Amino acid sequence: MEYNEFLKTKQKAHIESGFEPTNLNINLFPFQEFIVKRALKAGKYAIFADCGLGKTLMQLSWAEQVALHTNKPVLILAPLAVVQQTKQEAVKFGINIDCIDADNYEQLDNIDCSKYSGVVLDESSILKNFEGATKKLILDNFANTPYKLACTATPSPNDPMELGNHSEFLDVMSRNEMLAMYFVHDGG
Repeated sequence: MEYNEFLKTKQKAHIESGFEPTNLNINLFPFQEFIVKRALKAGKYAIFADCGLGKTLMQLSWAEQVALHTNKPVLILAPLAVVQQTKQEAVKFGINIDCIDADNYEQLDNIDCSKYSGVVLDESSILKNFEGATKKLILDNFANTPYKLACTATPSPNDPMELGNHSEFLDVMSRNEMLAMYFVHDGG
């Protein structure tokens, strides 16, 4: 194998997936609408918004738009205690839940992830543990998913590992690439 061919095998394919949304949910505040539009235009995006800023409505609006655009369902993964609340919020805000499946992270082994055009990680700080089995399962199952949204109120701003895992989930670059590019190892 020629060296250039070898290098091509190392390149990560970028899947273009963003689009302009239409008819966003009328319950979104202007700042939420801006965030949802930007996330949809990117296709793969992270919403790091503090508690009480309406992440659930934003992620439901994003999921509904992706499902309408692709004519395929979207999966929202959340902690067990949050799944029912997410479904109730969808009903409250008039979002069509027929095209959105909400399930908890513990069920990931029992889900056919290939049928979804998009995935939302509610409480995406679950990606924090860079050696974790759940993180690896998420990355493996959604490697080819064209639409991805990571939502959390608590990304650790001083934890490069967590930020790197988010970067890897969103197909920006691997955790190791991010660490090598933006952080200097001090030998300690």
